[in-house]
Amino acid sequence: MKKTVSLLLALVMIFALCACGQAAAPVATEAPAPAEAPAEEPAPAEEPAAEADALVVDTCILKEADDAMINNYSLLAVNPEAPWVDADGNPVSDVTINTVGAAALINWLLSEEGQDLAANYGFDQYGEYLFYLKDGRPVSTAEIPAATEETRIIRLSTTTSVNDSGLLGYLLPIFEEKYGYEVEVYSAGTGKSIANAKMGNADLILVHSKKQEEAFIEEGFSCVLDGMDTERLNWMYNYFVLCGPSADPAGVKDAADVKAAFQAIADGKFPFISRGDGSGTHTKELSLWPEDLGITAEAESFKDYTDWYISANTGMGACLVMAEEMGAYILTDKATFLTFVANDGVMG
Repeated sequence: MKKTVSLLLALVMIFALCACGQAAAPVATEAPAPAEAPAEEPAPAEEPAAEADALVVDTCILKEADDAMINNYSLLAVNPEAPWVDADGNPVSDVTINTVGAAALINWLLSEEGQDLAANYGFDQYGEYLFYLKDGRPVSTAEIPAATEETRIIRLSTTTSVNDSGLLGYLLPIFEEKYGYEVEVYSAGTGKSIANAKMGNADLILVHSKKQEEAFIEEGFSCVLDGMDTERLNWMYNYFVLCGPSADPAGVKDAADVKAAFQAIADGKFPFISRGDGSGTHTKELSLWPEDLGITAEAESFKDYTDWYISANTGMGACLVMAEEMGAYILTDKATFLTFVANDGVMG
């Protein structure tokens, strides 16, 4: 009996040892799918385009250097005995004009120093000249007096073109530091700048509309400075340029000349931003439309074209921003346009 029990115990132990040896063998079931490799770190999201890239200007120059697009600038001293009027045309009295300060600024701008600075302005930044000196321009060699307490403040009424282009911001600090004056600038379209002077709010004007300048003289609002031959001192120029979207749907770039380009814009009813403010730029634009359209400064004249002709009644910089946003065509002076592009389409 004991032998039988011993034999049975031995068999149990042998069976257990065999079972243990088989435990390491794979179980005959479907093998689990291999674990996925750890996911790669997600690629960082692309950085948003730099602000400068996001503001790249699409508006570009499509037509320039046409003889019909020369843009002349003139200086005129305000007559201290002018027939002053308010905005409604009523007489105004008690106007004081700083004739000494006006003469000082005009003579400096027309001096060799002032003209050289104006002629070279912008070349280092833009790689081209923004303004050019006219042949036969007036040149001043007058001695420029230092400012006194009575003559220190000079009021300059001017167009947005010379202001938005940065020219005045460059020239005036040099003049002020050298002679002690402080120039207060009123900047608007030529029409508004001249109206401002007629109310006695300016000592001199710097504008660019021959017809309006001549009317200003004829009405007695300007005077001839000592050493000069005429009231209207036409001394520098640049070019108007016709700009628009780079796609140029009107085919302006291929037009024979600027008037043909304006005809193409009108024929296709492509959006056009007009200054609409009586400025020199606005006056020039009106002269370039086909006569049969009848577009003038009066709103009634373009009431049938408002689906494409937008009269903004604002300055050059603001109009360029509108043209960029709307993909519209626009007439502008080249100096302001280059400044607009350099500022990535932002105008202060």
